[in-house]
Amino acid sequence: MSVRSANAKWFGTLKDGKGSMNFSDYSGPYTFASRFEEGKGTNPEELVGAAHAGCYSMFLSALIAGENLVPESVETKATVHLGRDETGPVITLIELNTLVSCKGLSVEKFNELAAAAKAKCPISRLVAPTEVKLSASLV
Repeated sequence: MSVRSANAKWFGTLKDGKGSMNFSDYSGPYTFASRFEEGKGTNPEELVGAAHAGCYSMFLSALIAGENLVPESVETKATVHLGRDETGPVITLIELNTLVSCKGLSVEKFNELAAAAKAKCPISRLVAPTEVKLSASLV
């Protein structure tokens, strides 16, 4: 299997500092404001959401293909909620909202495959201690 890497560099204090995250062809800034407020830039939770949405979409596509069907599209939005517990900031919930277009896929089989993808995609398994809610629609 593959091995991937990413890196991040931070300069300064938590509130006044700034940093950048880099992987593949992506390089983006992040700050206290982009993570904990509504500032410009990205943040680790947003990147977790992108990873989860991408992983889930690919896994669901593979499960559909396993039924000898070809999905026209699998589009997933992941909303990552950052909260707080006694230790500090923590991801409290990830909501996956998926729209799938696939001719010949019954609603019953779709619901079964959507749930299986939620349970089995590698990012879902990575974040298993976190509640993940799924809303999946076959269009």
